[in-house]
Amino acid sequence: MNNEGVVLAAAEDLLVRLLQPPIFNHSARVFEYARAIAAAEGCAIDVAALRLASLFHDAGTADEYDGPQRFEVEGADAAAAFLTTHGWEATRVDSVWEAIALHTSPQIAERRGPVARYLRLGVRADFGDDSLLPRAEKHRSEVEATYPRLMIEQCLGQRVVGQALRNPEKAPPSSWPGGLLQAHLGSSHGQGINPAF
Repeated sequence: MNNEGVVLAAAEDLLVRLLQPPIFNHSARVFEYARAIAAAEGCAIDVAALRLASLFHDAGTADEYDGPQRFEVEGADAAAAFLTTHGWEATRVDSVWEAIALHTSPQIAERRGPVARYLRLGVRADFGDDSLLPRAEKHRSEVEATYPRLMIEQCLGQRVVGQALRNPEKAPPSSWPGGLLQAHLGSSHGQGINPAF
């Protein structure tokens, strides 16, 4: 296994332990969809950077990375620290950081380079935007057979809101976490899917 393969395997081993299973599976699906969308658009992308960004994009929801910043920034910081420790060059680390930090920012992430663009599109595809995927129904059924959904919408929403309830600074107004927090506070939906998801 080359050095890049070692880094990818180490990241996967780390995150499968730290992330809730629905969130890990979501991260794996995001990579599969992002890679397929990039290929369909004819983009020669840094596949390793895209995979690392996909694996870490919701790492900020893990207890180990629950710092004072928004979960997107905490996940981006965790990825950058991990990649720097493993000797990645600063420009590649920065592209992964930016992709993760912006992945909940519609119309911005798509314009910040290939890793940010395809991470964002992979997230959109996993949450139901079939217009992005070639052979959407077949592709989705194959990917979900390997990485089941496991109620990802409910799990991810609860993790983000749980952090925000403990530290409202993690959910600034007009951010995705802020929208989830406000919907949670104004709703009687209980433990179901957050209405702002």
